[in-house]
Order: sequence, then C-alpha cells, then structure tokens
Amino acid sequence: MQVHDLREHATDRHNTVDDTPYGGGPGMVMMAEPWGQALDAIADHAKTAGVRPRLVVPTPSGRVFNQAVASELAQVEHLVFACGRYEGLDSRVLIAAEADFDVDEISIGDYVLAGGEVAALVIIEATTRLVAGVLGNEESVADDSFAPGRMEKLVEGPVFTKPSQWRDLEVPDVVLSGDHAAIARWRRDEALRRTATRRPELIEHTPAEQFDTKDQEVLAALGWREDQGRWIR
Repeated sequence: MQVHDLREHATDRHNTVDDTPYGGGPGMVMMAEPWGQALDAIADHAKTAGVRPRLVVPTPSGRVFNQAVASELAQVEHLVFACGRYEGLDSRVLIAAEADFDVDEISIGDYVLAGGEVAALVIIEATTRLVAGVLGNEESVADDSFAPGRMEKLVEGPVFTKPSQWRDLEVPDVVLSGDHAAIARWRRDEALRRTATRRPELIEHTPAEQFDTKDQEVLAALGWREDQGRWIR
C-alpha cells in the first residue's frame, strides 16, 4: 500500500489543489491538473508492471458498496483510491482517467462526509479481509453477515464466548450442546429473526425459493407471509 500526496503535484508555489467552482455556488472544487499529474504518475508505474488499475472514487453519487462489491474488488490486482475533498473533483479528471484506469465511483451510504478518506478506509478494510492470507482463519468469512451462500442476504445473529454465565445472563443451551447441526440451525434461525426485524428489506428482496422449509416456519412465526414469490409482512 502506498499513499500519494496530491500537493506534490501542484503547479504553484502555494501547492494549491482547489479553486472556486465555475457557475458560482459555495465551496471549492479540486483542480484537474494536480489530479491529472498524480494519476499519470500512477498509471505510468502500472504500465511498467503490465496491469490496468481500478480507480475507486468514493462519492455519494456512486454505486452502493456492499459485500458483493467488496468480493469483486478483492479480485482486482491493483486498486487506486482517489479521495476527494470540498465539493469533489473537477469532473474532467475522471473522464481523462478512463484512458488508463477502470473508473469505479462507489458510495458507502446515503450521507455526506468531509472527504473520501474515511470512505476509502471502509472499502479497503471490507475488501482486504476477503483476500487470501489476510485473516488468521479464512473460514470465519463464511459466517459473516452478507457472506456468499447461506448468509448472503442475512445479517449475522448473536455470538457468545466464555464464561457461559455472566451477570445472570446465560448462553443458550443449544450453543453449548455440541450438536453442530442444531447449532447451525439455531444460528440460521437467529440470523433470520434479526434480519427480519432490523433489515426487513433484505427478506423482501430475496426470492421465496431461497428460504427452506424451516426458514419459512421462522418467518411465518414472525408474521411474514409468501406473496407472488416473495416474503412480505
């Protein structure tokens, strides 16, 4: 991982990287030339390595970041993050960048930050933990919320560790039973209950056939019903 200082590519003695927007309005816009110089330098280095980088631009106007996007990015050999500030980058920067990069504008949610750095950190952490060798136990990824497979459209349920009793609160007996099939079913049921309560849209957007008979019993007990191939409340 390497960090690039945009001001090193400024062209005046004040190392200016922003200016007022054409057309008026509040705030400042990041200038095209410093960004162009910085990205050109990165592109030249990538060309010598024989790779075409993905240029990830955190922005509220991008596609929504989720676990599937993290899995996609984890397969990319060379990622470059362009972290904007103020009112964002001069739009010509990304148009020009398409010559050397696969430009990917990504949003981490429907809110606005002061800059793209925090958003980039979110994307980097979610992505790198999916790269082989990063986690101590790679199997733990399979049980994450939104993980491909059985957890793809579910948030993770409750988890516990020692001691089995703490402040008069006990770990559920099934978790201590040693019956791995029963534990797996309990975890699935709890994930369904938590998702249905906290993220109901995930249930609503999942085709009904992806829920097995036991899943359907859990959802029905929570007041859900099947309607035209979907589960609704």
